[in-house]
Amino acid sequence: MPSKNNNRIGRIDEEYRKELSQIIGYELKNPNVTGMISVTKVKVTPDLKYAKVYVSILNSKNIDETLDGLKKSSGFIRSELAKRINLRNTPELVFEIDDSMEYGAKIDSILKEILPKKED
Repeated sequence: MPSKNNNRIGRIDEEYRKELSQIIGYELKNPNVTGMISVTKVKVTPDLKYAKVYVSILNSKNIDETLDGLKKSSGFIRSELAKRINLRNTPELVFEIDDSMEYGAKIDSILKEILPKKED
């Protein structure tokens, strides 16, 4: 039976990821939140009390300020989420920076440096 619950949590994670992307991209009007913000992953705790929201922030004036702005707006974001997804509880949102995209870009640039260029 536990796999059934894991599937449910996985679906909730994905649904939250989609909705949070929409809310942060189009509804949030916080001047401190700058740049392009992608919600890369959401992990909801099994009791649905907390959701860790991993965000990738590109072209921001100040990444720390943007993350802080997201944290300060979490009440608004959470209430929007509650309107869109009808579950008994809407989890408390915990924002984390996901730097895997930056990490990937760094790896790419290192590979370009060390790999010999192909001659046509």
